[in-house]
Amino acid sequence: MSRFKRGVKVDSRSGFKQEIEKCPVPYGLLKSARKSGQLNLSGRGLTEVPQSVWRLNIDTPEEAQQNVSFAATDRWWEQTDLTKLLLSSNKLETLSEDVKLLPALVVLDIHDNQLRTLPASIGELEQLQKLILSHNKLTELPLEIWKLINLRCLHLQQNLLEQLPEDLGQLCHLEDLDLSNNKLIAVPGSLANLNNLVKLDLSFNNLKSLPPAISKMKNLRMLDCSCNHLESVPPVLAQMAFLEQLYLRHNKLRFLPELPSCKTLKELHCGNNQIEVLEAEHLKHLSSLSVLELRDNKVKSLPEEITLLQGLERLDLTNNDITSVPCGLGTLPKLKSLALEGNPLRTIRRELLTKGTSELLKFLRSRIQEQPDDNPKEEPKTAMTLPSQAKINMHAIKTLKTLDYSEKQEACIPDEVFDAVSDSVVVNVNFSKNQLTAVPLRIVELKNTLSDINLGFNKMSMISLEFSKLQQLIHVDLRNNLLTSLPMEIEVLSKLRSIILSFNRFKSFPEVLYSIFSLETILISNNQIGGINPVRLKMLDKLSTLDLQNNDIMQVPPELGNCTSLRALMLDGNPFRNPRAAVVAKGTDALLEYLRSRIPT
Repeated sequence: MSRFKRGVKVDSRSGFKQEIEKCPVPYGLLKSARKSGQLNLSGRGLTEVPQSVWRLNIDTPEEAQQNVSFAATDRWWEQTDLTKLLLSSNKLETLSEDVKLLPALVVLDIHDNQLRTLPASIGELEQLQKLILSHNKLTELPLEIWKLINLRCLHLQQNLLEQLPEDLGQLCHLEDLDLSNNKLIAVPGSLANLNNLVKLDLSFNNLKSLPPAISKMKNLRMLDCSCNHLESVPPVLAQMAFLEQLYLRHNKLRFLPELPSCKTLKELHCGNNQIEVLEAEHLKHLSSLSVLELRDNKVKSLPEEITLLQGLERLDLTNNDITSVPCGLGTLPKLKSLALEGNPLRTIRRELLTKGTSELLKFLRSRIQEQPDDNPKEEPKTAMTLPSQAKINMHAIKTLKTLDYSEKQEACIPDEVFDAVSDSVVVNVNFSKNQLTAVPLRIVELKNTLSDINLGFNKMSMISLEFSKLQQLIHVDLRNNLLTSLPMEIEVLSKLRSIILSFNRFKSFPEVLYSIFSLETILISNNQIGGINPVRLKMLDKLSTLDLQNNDIMQVPPELGNCTSLRALMLDGNPFRNPRAAVVAKGTDALLEYLRSRIPT
């Protein structure tokens, strides 16, 4: 490096001398950034980014030009590459092409500026994982931005974007995408390629429809489409099995979407639409729902089936056309907020609505007891009793084909529960959260129709051979028990697609699972499993999800990379050293590719 004259520096790219700029960034801040790899220039009124920032890791620092000795903490030649640059809340209208001089950037935050364009060189920041461009004036994005395939988080809200290219689908590691408050009239179908996306915000745009491809984002947990012009939701949305929060407020919906596979949906927000009818079909699958928000619609009545939403904590029905509500709402065990203001209710006095949810629920419970008993013989079996009395929900058996005797802390299932089924068809059984030490023997009576059984949160240490007679089973949940093995006899369950065995005491991967070729999902986290047979696992060619987190796996066999049907392989929390955590964090495809590269040739 050539010697510098005082007050002059050489631009290593051009060879021309130039006067040192008057830098609005304190020198101490730059010096600190060389050590930490982080530089925060937010809220400094900058109209442009000083050259000294872009050249932070190129130019020799000022102190190196002085004849001084360096303490260990001041060794400028041991500087750290800048990985985090915060430029938010300034007055930047453009960004220099010189951004490429910081190739190690992992986080770049430029939100709340006046940017109208971005430099093409932004595509050279190959390490970038988080790019925050919200609250600017961007009308389009450079094509090069879609080369940033390591991006995990991309925020573009509050800009002026009218369209996005199909190239968006190249950002395959993206987990958080915010496109809210733009002028989008459509979103590209290539969204389907964003397999790792967990959060997608499309609110406050001009969307009239959603692409069906959106349903292929299997890991999506939160989808916000509020404040658009949606008149319907594509039926395939129902396939999003891991969706937890769905926001559809301020659209033009006339019906609640039917979501039969969204078993994990916790929040459904559909306020400010034009929904008139609420059908039992819309509600019966939403067993995990804790928030249902339907305010400012035109709903006229509530079906009795709303009382099946046993996890419901908040129900907002403000400003609808409801004249009466099912008294069974008073028995919902977790309901903390019930909003009914602005409805033409005939049976509830206005002053009662002002006293709060607790008084309202108490009133509804009192109405249950007042109601005449038309059929006294059936009374013990009805669902319209207080929670302490409610044993068997006959309505659920008849209408939903569900036998639910969960959360009773019983050591065995009483005979009257099975007697209640009589000649009814039962497809689903939920005996979770009891004290069962074995599978109830009479479960075999349901063998011709039973497809879904939940025996989680019990005290079972073994599964009886009788279980193998339930040959219509598709889903089995045995989580949080004391199981150490599964009987080989259950290999005849040829329709079984998913099995949950998390939080048990397995010390080895259950041998029988290698023989159930219909399996698509195996969740067996939080056990003590020491290894897995990749050759036999590869035979399960339908297996797409395998969760082995928090076990005792010391070595991951490279041949596991040949299990190419896997879309989600979870190995966190095991004591193996290879592959390293950084490889595991890149996602399933990258992990499998890495493992294949380690197979001895």
